[in-house]
Amino acid sequence: MQAVAQPPYDIIILGASGFTGKYVVREALKLLNHPSSPLKSFALAGRDPSKLTRTLQWAAHPSPPPPIPILTADTTDPPSLHRLCSQTNLILNCVGPFRLFGDPVVAACTQFGCDYLDICGEPDFIERMEAKYHEQAVETGSLVVSACGFDSVPAELGFMFNSRQWLAPAVPNKVEAYLSLESDKRIVGNLGTYESAVLGVANVQKLLELRRSRPKKARPVIPGPPPPKGSVIESQKKIGLWAVKLPSADSIVVRRSLSILTENPHGLPGIIESPQQIEKREVFWSTVKPAHFGVKLGSKSLIGIFRFIMVGMFIGLFSGNAFGRWLLLKFPSVFSLGWFKKKGPSEEEVKSASFKMWFVGHGFSDNSLLSRGNLKPDMEIITRVMGPEIGYSTTPIILMQCALIILSQRENLPEGGVFPPGIVFGSTDLQHRLQENGISFDVVSKSVLPA
Repeated sequence: MQAVAQPPYDIIILGASGFTGKYVVREALKLLNHPSSPLKSFALAGRDPSKLTRTLQWAAHPSPPPPIPILTADTTDPPSLHRLCSQTNLILNCVGPFRLFGDPVVAACTQFGCDYLDICGEPDFIERMEAKYHEQAVETGSLVVSACGFDSVPAELGFMFNSRQWLAPAVPNKVEAYLSLESDKRIVGNLGTYESAVLGVANVQKLLELRRSRPKKARPVIPGPPPPKGSVIESQKKIGLWAVKLPSADSIVVRRSLSILTENPHGLPGIIESPQQIEKREVFWSTVKPAHFGVKLGSKSLIGIFRFIMVGMFIGLFSGNAFGRWLLLKFPSVFSLGWFKKKGPSEEEVKSASFKMWFVGHGFSDNSLLSRGNLKPDMEIITRVMGPEIGYSTTPIILMQCALIILSQRENLPEGGVFPPGIVFGSTDLQHRLQENGISFDVVSKSVLPA
């Protein structure tokens, strides 16, 4: 048989000169040709070769930049994306907002059977890509996984980590995640993240229409009654935070993974799994228990919570029409109360920032309590995920570790389809890899709730 020629690059980073893309390049350079790394070659792609050259110089500093190939590609030019797919088996897409620029990249990858990862946190894009390209991805063997950054891997793996602490006969009923962003200086995000939020609110009606047009997804059976909604502002004394509900992709992505797990209780089979790998996958997923899930944004002060609410009100009020959106995007620092600026955070601001994500699980110490009419949770398990700054430190680490798993363990992963990261990477060694790269998973407490 004639051997199939391997494409020249293990991965191509598309949009490498963007805010987050340049940090992804820096992370990739750390892993290139490392003895334990499967990454032996990669290329950068984007519209402007000179910007990509400067990005490479920045990412390699203080060392001279290595001879990384630079490719020209534009999301408005499908042939250029087709050429990328012919030169690699895996594209890492960092071009956002994804609702504006992501579709052609997914279309090219699913057409040519190329694997695809991105760092998107936009629910409408994630759901639209699944609806539009899943069947084609299955046919061509293209594995398409969005939200492979801070959105939404810490939420997915953090939920699973908490869920797996409920050892039989204990069962969880709900797990609430509380995100706390911390810094010695000030917390600053880039314009792309802010623009994605503005456009997300502006297009929420289209997302609802998409959901209504699609078949109902399988719902997991969760022990106990649905939890009450609770108050708008919440005080979580055990973790020292005030909190307010955070409209993010995390809860949507977690629920999608749980829905797929309901239909596939042993997880998604890989392309060519060994008997040992099949057993490992089935054992892992047997320990993940479904629960109601939500995400809240936390602050140590009540003033911080009111700032969150004010920014949400500005985006909600002004994003509904073109002039309002223009104002929001023209003056991001004003309407975000200083949290977002066009230049993004400085190097010092990135280095000084970190996150904590607390997972507060409530459930039942014994599943049989439900059959006896005891419907109030009597047990609490609190776990925590911690790591460096979310957008430019944690996100590149997660994206590159997901890429390394695809490069080294592709035969253990689904052959093709559009999936959330949890159901694809949950049973792999992704959590262990993240722990080795500064993102920790801890059990904080297990306690009995008052009657």
